[in-house]
Amino acid sequence: MAKQKATSRAAAKTAVKKKWAGLRGAAKPSSRKTIKSKGRVSAAKPKTASKTAAKARPKQRIAISHHREEDFKADGLRAYAKYRDLGIADATHGLAQAHVIRLIGPCNPAEVSKLHYHDVEFQMVYVLKGWVKTYMEGQGETLMKEGSAWTQPPRIKHLIMDYSDDVELLEVILPAEFKTVELAS
Repeated sequence: MAKQKATSRAAAKTAVKKKWAGLRGAAKPSSRKTIKSKGRVSAAKPKTASKTAAKARPKQRIAISHHREEDFKADGLRAYAKYRDLGIADATHGLAQAHVIRLIGPCNPAEVSKLHYHDVEFQMVYVLKGWVKTYMEGQGETLMKEGSAWTQPPRIKHLIMDYSDDVELLEVILPAEFKTVELAS
């Protein structure tokens, strides 16, 4: 019996070799797709020195920020908020900024609920504590709670409708310097 299994294995190996040898010259099945490696170097024209220099950014450095109550300042974009800068703008030479925002309660919709947009490339907000109710063009009203996150596409019209007295948000924006445009109601 053992000899029969050995013969069967040998026969199976031979059959597999024949099958693969026969497929070498045949066309590939249509279900297979050729995938180009992302690691290959293209034969594109070399960039000119001016284009390379324009895209080169200063070397980024490490930014470490530890929680300290005295770092929350009322010197940011909104009068009803305190900001804790995380040092990202300096460390990235203006590529990005990140800060923790504490909205000061209670919410006053007459002051807070103003339709506006930011001239940014990227904006992401994460709710660290509490909740915030927002309106975003194309999305409508959304209640964001602790652990919720959202992105706001460039120049999307939005506003804050309401928030809890203890709300804290982490906001990341590219670039660090940007323009905010308040729209007429």
